[in-house]
This record gives sequence, C-alpha cells and structure tokens, in this order.
Amino acid sequence: MPTLPYSSTDLQEVSTRNDHARRIVAGFASAMPALADIWRDIDGALTDTAALSAEITRLSAELHDARLDRANLLAAMRAALAAHADGEPDPMCYLRDELDAPETPAAASRRRA
Repeated sequence: MPTLPYSSTDLQEVSTRNDHARRIVAGFASAMPALADIWRDIDGALTDTAALSAEITRLSAELHDARLDRANLLAAMRAALAAHADGEPDPMCYLRDELDAPETPAAASRRRA
C-alpha cells in the first residue's frame, strides 16, 4: 500500500494487523462453532478495513491533486500580478497557460461540480 503524505496512519501496518486478527477469528470460529454468528459478524467488521483503506488512499490522492492544482493556480496568479506590475503587454498569459494545461482528476471533478 502506498505511503500517505497527509496521514500518520501506516495502512500497511493496519492491513497486517487486520490479517492477523482475521486468522485469530478463523481459529476461534473453528474451535467454537456454536458462536459462528458472532465470529461472522467480527469477520465482516474486519473485512470493512480493506474497503476503508482503499477509500483513504483514493481520498489522499485526490487531496494531493487538489493541493497541486491550487498551488499551480496561485503561482500563475502571482506571476500575472508581477507581469502586470512590470508592464508586460499580456500579463494574463500566465493564467491562460495554467488554465489551458492538461487537467488533473481533481481539477476535472471540481469543474463538473
């Protein structure tokens, strides 16, 4: 699993502990079949961890893209203001160039909203 730049949670470690817990539950389930419903519920809850990890990874990538888009737009705005102050004939070219650049997924979803 990728390292998330905005999280102190180690998803690989979480996944490893989750796998270990699922093996323990499987062992208990075979040793105490009378509690099968309880073990199934616990295993179901542990299964949710994988889906949550995938969602965290997706959201972290989206956040990264959004922050990069924001930084690039801010840099283009600052360049346009500086170009205007320097008397350049077309200071807005910096903004046009940035806005015409290929979209990241975050920028595309932001424009659809």
